[in-house]
Amino acid sequence: MKQPDVIIVGAGAAGLMAAYVLVKAGKTVTVLEARHRLGGRIYTVNSKSLCQHIELGAEFIHGNLPVTLTLLKEADISYTQTSFEMLRHFDGKFEQGDEPVEGMDALLKKMDELHQDLPLYDFLKQHFPGEKYAPMRSQVEKYVNGYDAASIHDISTLAIRNEWENEDDDAQHRIVGGYGAMIQYLAGECLKSSSKILLDKVVSNIIWEKGAVKVSTSDNTIYKAAKVIIALPLGVLQAAGNTTGVVGFYPSLQEQTAAIQNIGFGAIIKILLEFKEPFWTGHDFFRPSNSSPTTKLLLTNEAIPTFWTQSDPNVPLLTGWLGGPPALEMQLQPPATIMQTTLASLGDIFGISSQTLQDKLITWHVANWTSEPYTRGSYAYDMVESKQARKILRKAVDQTIYFAGEYLYDGPAMGTVEAALSSGRHAAGMVLAE
Repeated sequence: MKQPDVIIVGAGAAGLMAAYVLVKAGKTVTVLEARHRLGGRIYTVNSKSLCQHIELGAEFIHGNLPVTLTLLKEADISYTQTSFEMLRHFDGKFEQGDEPVEGMDALLKKMDELHQDLPLYDFLKQHFPGEKYAPMRSQVEKYVNGYDAASIHDISTLAIRNEWENEDDDAQHRIVGGYGAMIQYLAGECLKSSSKILLDKVVSNIIWEKGAVKVSTSDNTIYKAAKVIIALPLGVLQAAGNTTGVVGFYPSLQEQTAAIQNIGFGAIIKILLEFKEPFWTGHDFFRPSNSSPTTKLLLTNEAIPTFWTQSDPNVPLLTGWLGGPPALEMQLQPPATIMQTTLASLGDIFGISSQTLQDKLITWHVANWTSEPYTRGSYAYDMVESKQARKILRKAVDQTIYFAGEYLYDGPAMGTVEAALSSGRHAAGMVLAE
């Protein structure tokens, strides 16, 4: 059997985008995927009940992102616009809008004066210590946990400054049929050639020399090619020892292995609850506010602190979100326990007993991405050394080994599907340029 030009390890958005670009250029590829499905952190579940599509992973297109929207147009996949309406619930009361951060002006001023990067925790401890600033530090930590899925002990202060300074009001979108439709399109285009996408292929070892790789899988199969693209999640690459999904390189990649540890990878648990009816729309703050599609985003102090609705107020689906160190603390809990914690949080918010909510429930899903062995987390965030680490990992290793993934993206849409697609395209471009 003729060997492919390129082996791609990982069939998420980055890996499939790399395969798609290579196949379009006339190359043959073999994609090896550990799971029994495609998509990686994109996981669209087709529900048999009231909601047709449920996104256990990536859900939104955050802005008018060029790579994603161009691909959807090419695939003739529709998407709809939505807006976000921010709500918060504290001390038994609902309020509209973001929670104002106490001392935000002083915080931004100090950040603007910063020239030498340091972890955000150290920055806050240095410039805003003591009880006076404890509420501000708490608010910043909750933001970093929820939005960046990160720890303030690790995340770069300059990265947070850049994130806040580049916040905009670009339109948000959802894909009709879910992100899974995009994944199926990419895979379908690859399979029109003599290329292959193989599932249940857990890569264990890669033996390589310049211009030749041997990729071994746990079922004792060896795949050969001239080049390999590693499109695994950062959490898997950071894992050590003989744990599930860890890939060994022979000879070792010492510089790249060190660089991998210098990029942050967040923790996330996403909970989806489908009810018989959207009981929350009976509350003043959740009634449809206008005729345009609106996603209500609720921030709270509960154990599961963040919830959002679908754009259509008639869809009885609520999504719960737990990020950062709190997600790490809960990662080993059984799904049923996490679901009950979520119901308890909702009960506290809406003044409804957990049992009543359980009676209203049709189905539920817990996507514990942090405990999932072929993911081990959510998405990347910048640590102090991350920019230099990306420079190392975005370069080919002896024109033979290439890395791809959202963690290698260096732009305004970090941690998104756009980042993964862009990185996959970049890796394929490097292969084609050599």
